[in-house]
Amino acid sequence: MSGLKRTKIKELLGSGKIGSEVLVKGWVRTFRSNRFIQINDGSTINNIQAVIDFEKFDESELKRITTGACLSVTGTLIESLGKGQSVEITTKTLEILGDSDPEEYPLQPKKHSMEFLRSIGHLRPRTSTFSAVLRIRHNMAYAIHKFFNDKGFYYLHTPIITGSDCEGAGEMFRVTTLDLNNLPRTEERKIDWKEDFFGRETNLTVSGQLEGELGAMALSDIYTFGPTFRAENSNTPRHLAEFWMIEPEMAFYDLNDNMDLAEEFLKYLIKYALENCSDDLQFLSSRQQEEEKSKPQDQRSMELIEKLKFVLDNDFVRLTYTEAIQILENSKPSKEKKFQFPVNGFGTDLQSEHERYLVEKHFKRPVILTDYPKAIKAFYMKQNDDNNTVRAMDILFPAIGEIVGGSQREENYDKLMNRVTELNLPQKDLWWYLDTRKFGTAPHSGFGLGFERLILFITGMQNIRDVIPFPRTPKSADF
Repeated sequence: MSGLKRTKIKELLGSGKIGSEVLVKGWVRTFRSNRFIQINDGSTINNIQAVIDFEKFDESELKRITTGACLSVTGTLIESLGKGQSVEITTKTLEILGDSDPEEYPLQPKKHSMEFLRSIGHLRPRTSTFSAVLRIRHNMAYAIHKFFNDKGFYYLHTPIITGSDCEGAGEMFRVTTLDLNNLPRTEERKIDWKEDFFGRETNLTVSGQLEGELGAMALSDIYTFGPTFRAENSNTPRHLAEFWMIEPEMAFYDLNDNMDLAEEFLKYLIKYALENCSDDLQFLSSRQQEEEKSKPQDQRSMELIEKLKFVLDNDFVRLTYTEAIQILENSKPSKEKKFQFPVNGFGTDLQSEHERYLVEKHFKRPVILTDYPKAIKAFYMKQNDDNNTVRAMDILFPAIGEIVGGSQREENYDKLMNRVTELNLPQKDLWWYLDTRKFGTAPHSGFGLGFERLILFITGMQNIRDVIPFPRTPKSADF
């Protein structure tokens, strides 16, 4: 038995190798009646049961087998006579690789609140819920790369440290090596950034888009997929200070091409999840339905897998922002003043409640809104001939609202320069971006998909802090 290699539980449960000798290693979920050990190694949501003949094992050793302990088990894979599993292991040898003090181990076999689990972020991946979320997160990351690779896109690594503010919001984390207790000063008593590591002010990036556009102007079709940062002092269930973004940029794409790609991309990811994460999705669906029982019928969410198929099976509705405002103004919630944020005509910055109304109540389909007011969108978006709107597009999903934001980019140097001047943006930080409009400019488009928002939608979790391994939020940077 010494030459036996470990087999992952996922492989064992699907192998059908009845009668073979196997070696399993993992963590104890439960140990019942000194006889039945449920073991999980993270490869699947499902446990495998190891059956102990307690007369063949030392009683003091068996007492060490508690929830959370790590075991190595060898035995014979047999058909299970019990409910809930197709196979089990009759145990021949058992080694305890790591004890777990039952008095101190916080993950006992009972339901724990999400708030409690966030406080033990070093252990929460061992729970069924978080291991399911993390496996889905992995599968979605793989599917993103596969989608773009198969379409001939190139993966471009854009900088994490940057001297520009893509969105112009100013909510950025500063990067510095200066001694904060002894800052160098200019004659005007301002901080002398020339003495800093990069010789200038630098920050953590809020987006790889601007640099991504540079890649598209040489390689045609690129995408970025990396961490981004926003120093927004917000504690809502939809905000993180550190999050991941997928941002494709395509030369020679107009707004319609952009929308087509984004819709195809989202449907591809959802289809991939349904086909490759079915066990985890079923578990998360059951968990969601159990929680929904306590809510009134009219406040219950769509069942998770039904929600995913809802997106997959429907063409996305496309309409302008102006048309959407008219629908919202004439809606029952607006007339009865039930929207938390009133809809006040053209220029209203749409909130999640407005976006969800359009998707869930009015159209009952995913929605793409286009042609937003120039005044509420970023400087780089292509201006329409009306000089009042830009060729922006946002994709709205059920339960979550906006999931994708994008636009056709302004390729005309003079128009882009005028917009930079209007918004009083620092030209010295954007010279390289403006340069691309002088040397072989081309129509181009792109969009951004927040990775955590995607995972939030696909898993049905309610808080964005629960779909990233180690959330970074105001006053919280543990682990």
